[in-house]
Amino acid sequence: MRRAVLGATLGQLVEWFEIAVYGFLAVTIGDQFFDTDDSSAALLGSFAVFAAAFVIRPLGGVFFGNMGDRMGRKRTLAIVLILASGATFGIGLLPTYASIGVFAPALLVLLRLLQGFSAGGEVGGASAFVAEHAPPGRRGFYVSWVQFGSVAGFLVGSLVVLVLTLVLTGDQMDSWGWRVPFLMAAPMGLIGLYVRNRLEETPEFTELRQQGEVARRPLVETLTDHWRSVVVVAGFALYHNATLYVVLTFVPSYLESTLDYSAVTSSVSSAITMTAVAMSVPCFGALSDSLGRRRLLGSSCVLAIAFAYPLFWLMGQGTPALAVLAHVALGVILGVFIGPALAAMNELFTTRVRYGGFSLGYNVSASAFGGTAPFLVTMLITQTGSDTSPALYVMATAAATLGVVVAARETAPRITGGG
Repeated sequence: MRRAVLGATLGQLVEWFEIAVYGFLAVTIGDQFFDTDDSSAALLGSFAVFAAAFVIRPLGGVFFGNMGDRMGRKRTLAIVLILASGATFGIGLLPTYASIGVFAPALLVLLRLLQGFSAGGEVGGASAFVAEHAPPGRRGFYVSWVQFGSVAGFLVGSLVVLVLTLVLTGDQMDSWGWRVPFLMAAPMGLIGLYVRNRLEETPEFTELRQQGEVARRPLVETLTDHWRSVVVVAGFALYHNATLYVVLTFVPSYLESTLDYSAVTSSVSSAITMTAVAMSVPCFGALSDSLGRRRLLGSSCVLAIAFAYPLFWLMGQGTPALAVLAHVALGVILGVFIGPALAAMNELFTTRVRYGGFSLGYNVSASAFGGTAPFLVTMLITQTGSDTSPALYVMATAAATLGVVVAARETAPRITGGG
């Protein structure tokens, strides 16, 4: 079981490592790959390329989900990891705008699209792999480690960029330092591939294959017989993705650029919050095995609706300690949800269509509400003139997901008596 969890978690770690690296190096990437005569346009171009990966994620989810439900989880996850780490490594090798002109951003877009396409097949496959290996009564705990890998990958990526920024001069960072984190994806991917190749296919899929019950057209079966579960997953993933990206990617820059805290305060807040979220996820995953998924999912939504505004208000009071405390509190509220969420989503589907059904619903929401979250909350501040307006976005997504949670069925085996 430990090997299955490790193999699944490593892929998530690589994916979120890249997200963190690209996000924290967005300014440098903009300068390297776009016309630097206009720094604002270069940064905008950098963020546009970042968002492009999310647009294609649903297609990757459909493609790899269909493959995983027909060929098996193990083989598909190996292919996904090769593409993801290869594309990230490729970015580290790209010539810049100064070398090849407009071909530089074109190649960057191509590799980011490949990253997004592969990411569409990662979380659904990794969580299904663990869910189908785990004992039913401890599924929430074991599957939560896949989500732990996401937060840990983001934390590692941000720390790598921070260390490079402290060790290298500005010229060194612009010249070659920015490439180092992307090149690190190669050894990380090879380690992950080694672990994944040593894994056994899941018992549930193996039994399905032995019985000749593997779906011939899993996508069609998903859309005709399991479309309600796809809608529920998309509803769960709305708040899941929106708040995850607000907490991890938006708030650190918000503290510094909007609320005028120091870069040190922003970095410390980010590191403490990511650590708190990572530590809380397995705890709430385990708790959902005894209390049920819906109870924790709903509690997180209610807490977000009740406390998002006070917490963003607290961040704006000018006291660094209070800002960090509010950021951590928002992160732990998120942890209550993402701890049991992946297990709950997987349990909505049968083995025949689990990989594809999960991947379709999850990635539609990730595309619409994940990568766009920092942009949307920034626009809210601009349009309303209120520094606390990001809370409205968190509250709205929490309210929408709460409605889905209330309507959804409980899936935890200890509560339902199922397996």
